[in-house]
Parts: sequence; C-alpha cells; structure tokens
Amino acid sequence: MSHLIVHQFPCLNDNYGFLLHAPETGETAAIDTPEVAPILRELEDKGWTLTHILNTHHHFDHAGGNQELKTRTGCTIIGPKDEADKIPGIDRAVGDGDEVLFGGQSARVIGVPGHTAGHIAYHFGSQNLAFVGDTLFALGCGRLFEGTPAQMWTSLQKLIALPDETVVYCAHEYTQANARFALSVEPDNDALHERARQIDEKRRKGQPTVPTTIGLEKSTNPFLRPSSGDLQRTIGLEGADLVDVFAKTRALKDNF
Repeated sequence: MSHLIVHQFPCLNDNYGFLLHAPETGETAAIDTPEVAPILRELEDKGWTLTHILNTHHHFDHAGGNQELKTRTGCTIIGPKDEADKIPGIDRAVGDGDEVLFGGQSARVIGVPGHTAGHIAYHFGSQNLAFVGDTLFALGCGRLFEGTPAQMWTSLQKLIALPDETVVYCAHEYTQANARFALSVEPDNDALHERARQIDEKRRKGQPTVPTTIGLEKSTNPFLRPSSGDLQRTIGLEGADLVDVFAKTRALKDNF
C-alpha cells in the first residue's frame, strides 16, 4: 500500500506546519496555512508542488496563508463547511462523515466543534494519521472560543474512539505548559509524571513533542480523562457528570 509522508516544521511563534506528500501521485497538501514563507521554503527544499490545502478551522494562524498560496500554486482548498464563509479561497466544503481523497488514500472528515463552531479533523485510517488542528493537543485541548464544554467533550470522544496507535498531529507546541497543568489536576498519574520528564528532556534539546498518539493521550491527557478518580478528587467533583468534570478542568486550565 502506498505510504503518505508527513513533513513537520515550525511556523510563527509556536505553530507547526505540516506538508502531507504522496510519493506515488506527487500530490502535496498543506494542513492549514499558518505562515506562507516557511511553507514555500519547505516545499522548495523537498522539491514538492503544493496541490491541496486541508483546513481544520478558520483562525488566522490556520487559514491566513490560503489566498497567497492558492495564487502562487493553483492548489485546491478544502475546509469545514460550517465555516466556509470564513475560509479564504475555499473550493470544497466538507463536514462530518465526508471523505477526502488525496494521494490515492481516503481521509474521513470528523466534525469536532468546540474550539470553533465548525472545526474538523482529518483521519487517514489506512495510514493511522489524524490532523486535529486545535481540538486536541499533546496533554491539552483547544480553548472553547465558539463552543460549549458539552460540544467539546463530544468532539474529544470522537477522537478517543480512534485506534490507540493513531499518530496525532496537533498544531501547536504547548506541551510543556500543558504538562504542568496536567500534573496539578492528576498528581497521582505515574504515566503522566514519566511523560512530563520526557517532555522536559525533549524541550531542553530543542526537539518537538508533536506528534503524539491517541493511546498516549488517553493515558495522560486530563481533558480525555474526566472519568479519572484522581482528577475528580483533585478538582472536587467526585462522581460528577463527565461533562461537568471536563468543563471544570477546562476552566481551571484557562486560569492556570
């Protein structure tokens, strides 16, 4: 089976750019467009031609480079249908359950509202790859700018349901700060303590902590763990509804 290549590189202050390349067809997609110059530089460095942009949501650090890249390359822009009016240059609007064909592979679109009202993720099941934008971070989740805690928890459950080995590409290097918060709300999680040590070591060496995996997040990310007794005890919501536990965890992070 053909294999897609993911090339990751830093953009802006703490964003990551991702180029998804299909060697067999020569197609290359930018997952969001945080910054034009690095994307063009990496394309040139790799000798790849941009054919697609796959947008996850409308925020400027995800769609701000769309128009310039489309003008320069003629690429096709695919993005969330519930934010189509906010996605510059959009050619195809997709929503939950739709399929996106790229490089001979199929990505399932997963509707994951919460951070924004129409946020989507792309899951290449045959490749065990997921591009989740700002919905799920390594040890974190996106702020609820346009959605409710119930919406976001529903969205995160869709990602939790993916296979544990799914490699998750999230859009920001927030992990070290996320780890400090995670330890404050789930202090007895041994796996989390070990992961925090590994994260500190990676950042000391200037290495990225992205990508992550669904399995790793399920065992250490407090936003995927509202059923944890340790977390519930620490935040004073033992036995509470999971949406309420998630909502309080998110509120505590907002003020951490």
